[in-house]
Amino acid sequence: MLTNINNLSLEDLIAVKLELSANNLNNRLYGFDLWRNTGYIIKEALLKFAISTTNSKKDAARFLGLTYTEFKKVQVKYKVEGYFSDDI
Repeated sequence: MLTNINNLSLEDLIAVKLELSANNLNNRLYGFDLWRNTGYIIKEALLKFAISTTNSKKDAARFLGLTYTEFKKVQVKYKVEGYFSDDI
């Protein structure tokens, strides 16, 4: 299963996830304003990925091309501090 997911492009993976979400809601994704919120959604995903795959918050900031001060502000903006149980 993971091999199949690994072969999908990021765009295809997002499309599949949206389709599965729509199926669970009887194809009623109306009113979520996906188009305007896509940037927010992607940045939140990148932030979570950076935090989960690096050894420290400073490494995560460097990975994202942010200063540590910018990283701390972004972390508050996207409310991901409590998302991970272990403090990195």
